[in-house]
Amino acid sequence: MTDTTTKTPQALIPLPAKAARYGTAAAALATAASTFLAWTWTDEFPGDLTVTGYPGGLQVLTLIGALLTLLLVLSGLGTRGLRWLTPGGSTAPTLLFALGTLGTTGYTMGAISASLGGTANLEPGAWIAGITALATTLLALGIPADVKDDEATRPWARFRNTLKAPPARPSATTLPAWVEILIIAVTFGIALYVFTYGIDTEYGELFVGYLILVLFGGTALTKSGLITRITTLTNKHRTIALTAAFVAAAAFPFTQTNDTYTNVAANILVFATVALGLNVVVGLAGLLDLGYVAFLGVGAYAAALVSGSADSTIGVHFPFWAAVLTGAGASLLFGVLIGAPTLRLRGDYLAIVTLGFGEIFRITMNNLDGQSGPDVTNGPNGIANIPDLVIFGFDFGETHTVLGVDLGRFANYYLLMLFFTIIVVTVFRRAGASRIGRAWVAIREDETAARAMGINAFRLKLLAFALGASLAGMAGAVQGHIQYSVTPDQYVFVENAPPNSAFLLAAVILGGMGTVSGPLIGAALLYLIPAKLQFIGDYQLLLFGVALVLLMRFRPEGLIADRRKKLEFHDTGQLDIPEQTSLPGTATTAPTKAGA
Repeated sequence: MTDTTTKTPQALIPLPAKAARYGTAAAALATAASTFLAWTWTDEFPGDLTVTGYPGGLQVLTLIGALLTLLLVLSGLGTRGLRWLTPGGSTAPTLLFALGTLGTTGYTMGAISASLGGTANLEPGAWIAGITALATTLLALGIPADVKDDEATRPWARFRNTLKAPPARPSATTLPAWVEILIIAVTFGIALYVFTYGIDTEYGELFVGYLILVLFGGTALTKSGLITRITTLTNKHRTIALTAAFVAAAAFPFTQTNDTYTNVAANILVFATVALGLNVVVGLAGLLDLGYVAFLGVGAYAAALVSGSADSTIGVHFPFWAAVLTGAGASLLFGVLIGAPTLRLRGDYLAIVTLGFGEIFRITMNNLDGQSGPDVTNGPNGIANIPDLVIFGFDFGETHTVLGVDLGRFANYYLLMLFFTIIVVTVFRRAGASRIGRAWVAIREDETAARAMGINAFRLKLLAFALGASLAGMAGAVQGHIQYSVTPDQYVFVENAPPNSAFLLAAVILGGMGTVSGPLIGAALLYLIPAKLQFIGDYQLLLFGVALVLLMRFRPEGLIADRRKKLEFHDTGQLDIPEQTSLPGTATTAPTKAGA
């Protein structure tokens, strides 16, 4: 009997494996070389891409993408010292970096043509870059996939199979502890550089190219298994990793020459800290809160009223620590008052009630103007002229020279906000790992089952609500001093720029519910994108909705997912029941899946 079964090619484009890899390497090298040529004839396009001899602007991103593609190809060829970069296989990450380089280069060519009036404004260097980037991608499609799948017969199925990667292999050698710590330090140093580059982008086109490369690059590093390997090291040296992360964050102001982008970073920290507080409510306890920004406003107003502002109707001036405690205490009180009658609701009903609370807070602050109600908050004008902080003689409103670097007002507040972020991260980690945290997770997964096991669900949900509210109030106390004023229109559901309730919830979901780093990354992305891409103003919510739909389709667990979410949203094979070996005279039990 003739076997007519044919093996499906493991590459989308049938090429000899070595030829495909060497061709990809050569094309990536050519793409990198093309960035040293002029891409346009006029410096009217931002970044001045007219210079021959060194890259500038968006050319730098193409150069980085091409060199990283080359590095991964060499890793796939077994080059000594580079195999450590791809413990999960090199095909998928190589293709993803090639696609990111092609996307950045293609976007640059399109942006030049659109802003200058046609493709006639492209110099030969741009065409060479586009052609070689396309060749890199096509040749990368000829590299055999890391995961074999004989059922992938159609082109789209074979392309998706090329993007699959097997689980990362454990390191064959045990590294000395000092080497592992050095790797952690270098990793956070690179992360600081990438974050700083994104904040320091001076125009929208450069930030779009940065987003394209970071999106594909981050996915590529995840597929390569390198992120998993780094995560293993950080879990092994958890305290050192957290210290390195905050040291890298504290170094950010020292990389800036002025306060323009430090202001952005300070507001990102406020947004991220509030998102981490919401993560207690949503990520751990599973309570859908759509009015969480109101607790930020309660803390900001309470601290502003006792800050010594000339516009304060109370006329008192507390020390900063007392003002922070006032803001956190006021938010905690409101959390208990709002949570006590409403937390007996679940799901959508709770979401509607909390959304109403957020709007009631904003309207109430508007009406406490002396005409519609008592004169407490100055109505729509809010509380302005909040003085700068002075702690132990250190005036946060003045420029100070530290280690030879001038730190301006926003750099001072950035470092102060980083201190409060450390407090919130510590509280979140301790709470999540405690007995109460495990009870919150049990309530989130199945409240009825948790009650049956003896958990007082209402009391623990109220505790989560109060803790999340107090953390938001603490951040609000600092926010009021950073912005000099608090007004009701800062605390809405979605109309203005972040932080607002919709974007806070999105930051938690985008980053990864129940994790520490997830909301921090999600908040940074959701604050930076509207701040940098102001030209999308009218389409901001449309693009935001499209991004959420794509996220729910391709990565519902968020960018940084814990183990529980990975098991919930993806078939990992851990629930498979192994095939039973039949005994003589008995039928063979077919393999099944749990829950089938």
